Amino acid sequence: MPRPLGDGRVTRRLSGTPLLIAAAAIVPVGFCGWLLWDASGGSGGDGKHPTAAAVSSAPASSSPSSPSSPSRSASSAAPRSAAPSPERSSEQPSSAAPRSDGPLKGKVVVIDPGHNIHNSEHTAEIDRSVDIGTGRKECDTTGTSTDAGYAEATFSLDVSHRIRTMLQEQGATVRLTHDGDRPYGPCVDERARIGNEAHADAAVSVHADGAAVGDRGFHVILPASVKGGAADTGPIAGPSKELGARVAGNFLRTTGSAPSNYIGGGTGLDTRSDLGGLNLSRIPKVFIECGNMRDPQDAALLTDASWREKAARGIADGIADFLRK
Repeated sequence: MPRPLGDGRVTRRLSGTPLLIAAAAIVPVGFCGWLLWDASGGSGGDGKHPTAAAVSSAPASSSPSSPSSPSRSASSAAPRSAAPSPERSSEQPSSAAPRSDGPLKGKVVVIDPGHNIHNSEHTAEIDRSVDIGTGRKECDTTGTSTDAGYAEATFSLDVSHRIRTMLQEQGATVRLTHDGDRPYGPCVDERARIGNEAHADAAVSVHADGAAVGDRGFHVILPASVKGGAADTGPIAGPSKELGARVAGNFLRTTGSAPSNYIGGGTGLDTRSDLGGLNLSRIPKVFIECGNMRDPQDAALLTDASWREKAARGIADGIADFLRK
């Protein structure tokens, strides 16, 4: 039976003045990272946010959808039979040590591969609700897949492995929330807790979306300023927005993919208050939806190992820029 989608699902639009993503050609070679600026302060920020030099040279067209209509339908759940890509040469064992002399020496990063390929075998466990501070949400979901059966969970783990390798080569200590070695999950609250207990300097959750055909592009999800129960994103909303802007800008530059044409008004950024992985985080954290698995054009990219390497590079460069600021 198709399963509802949880933290990977996007239904909200970015509030406040749009953040404009700069075209790569405009940024000076020596400038580390992409800067975006929200003159209004956005939702949940600290008034100091990354800035953009100009509008993207290839802006996405706007195709608004009703906030009440989820962009990832139940029919987009991933089948268990989805096979991993055969090209996984950039993976490293989780025990691999970072370089001792890299520019990110002493920095700790948590990479959160969205979902788990085994979730569909443990429906009762992932259906149980957990406290996300502002309410309750299912432990985890199965995620989505392409029409050909390439699962979001497989995609997210592959890209996460690549990011880990790239950051370790720069000296960072990288921890994954899971490495495909768990029977299911972890639950969204545990995903946040792993980053908190690691005292990480930054965390990124890697996903791909499951929207309608014709909905294309990437977007980065930022935590709204929320407080309730165990959730208090006030201290991390501003830094998370800066992290998200740098990830979005580098992702655009490296992959050439346009910002989402259905979420965020062409900015590539979206702010949400309903994701446990963000609400419960005590460290700067964002999600990235790298593309839409249900659209044939985006799916062709997401299933291409060379494009996934570019996607990983964009995310890793964004994290590195944030850590070096």
